[in-house]
Amino acid sequence: MGALTRLAYVAKDGTPRNVPIAFTWNASQIVMCTSKNAPKLPALRENPMVALKIDTEVHPPKILLIRGRAGLDLVDGIPDEYLQMNGTYEMTPEQRVHWEAEVRSLYDGMVRIVVTPTWAKLIDFETTLPSAVEELVQQRDERQRA
Repeated sequence: MGALTRLAYVAKDGTPRNVPIAFTWNASQIVMCTSKNAPKLPALRENPMVALKIDTEVHPPKILLIRGRAGLDLVDGIPDEYLQMNGTYEMTPEQRVHWEAEVRSLYDGMVRIVVTPTWAKLIDFETTLPSAVEELVQQRDERQRA
């Protein structure tokens, strides 16, 4: 599967949700695709503010935190981004043709969830830390100097 992000939003019942979803980056926006009947869509229409987390699974982890506003674009057929983000599956050319035919038979359209970042922070645990840990390091350093 392509790269995954964790999409955080507020559900219609007011409780938080955090769902994994494939994404692509087009040099200015994060684009995710979902079915037209996805439960997250009514919630995103009501409150489009989202947070995203993209991370690695190696130590030390690299974590990209993003906040922004989700725009929803209804697309007839299958968005190019959906085919791109799922193009990294290990498939033979024949399997790819079959997979794409299945996708096209399942969806008559999809919704592109497009997020333009308004805030971002990279935490790499080498040059940057979570702000609470940075604060603790500063307090420790001040205690040691005193």
